[in-house]
Amino acid sequence: MTIIGIGAGALAGYLYWYMVGCDSGTCAITSKPFNSTLYGAVMGGLLLSSTSKRKDEC
Repeated sequence: MTIIGIGAGALAGYLYWYMVGCDSGTCAITSKPFNSTLYGAVMGGLLLSSTSKRKDEC
């Protein structure tokens, strides 16, 4: 599940940069596509890894 979260988060981060972004270049996360994609991947991975159950917990 974590891999899916990373991929979905990266896509969401890139799309956020593409559609909203930051024209002035002063925004730390959204000023460059690499930053927003990486941030989205980290957040998506953390979100889905925290909600998925481990096999030994079942």
